[in-house]
Amino acid sequence: MSEHALHLISVYILQIGWILFGAIFIFRKRWPRDKTRKRDPASVLGILIQTSSLFAVWMFARRSHTLLPLGFWFQLLSTALVVVIVAVSVWTMWSALRVLGKQWSLQARVLENHQLIREGPYRFVRHPIYTGILGMIIAGGLAWSHWIGLVVALMLFGIGTAIRVRSEEKLLREQFGAAFDDYKRSVPAVLPIKL
Repeated sequence: MSEHALHLISVYILQIGWILFGAIFIFRKRWPRDKTRKRDPASVLGILIQTSSLFAVWMFARRSHTLLPLGFWFQLLSTALVVVIVAVSVWTMWSALRVLGKQWSLQARVLENHQLIREGPYRFVRHPIYTGILGMIIAGGLAWSHWIGLVVALMLFGIGTAIRVRSEEKLLREQFGAAFDDYKRSVPAVLPIKL
């Protein structure tokens, strides 16, 4: 198998991952609408910046089929990483959305009967959907993007995610108080590692 064939596998897997990513949100179970208790409009800015990161990883396509010209074994490793990262990212986003159920919303909000979710992927990170999106950006960098596009995408994603995390966690702290503070102390935000 050639480096070019491995590159094509990476790109096709990435595209399938993005299609599944979209399908997860488009075809999710529709729940009856509960009354929103409180929203935070600041999260919309975070959404816009996060979305621009997705465009950045696609717009800065590289000219060659490899991220770094390090030969066949690097391309093989890169392709394997893309497959694993896409699979884990899609599973993480699907699992998070399934566990959240009717509490999921594009804009930061809490419902009248909101619950603090600590199961599924929420055992490992407080914001697993963002973890999944980050994985898809990294996979995009490995499969498609020029390294400059990957760096720009990661910076935009970091800024947008910081805004959204702050917005969402402000609402959760107001709703759950000490229970949320305990959860925040014991579970990292986006990356499943304690810093």
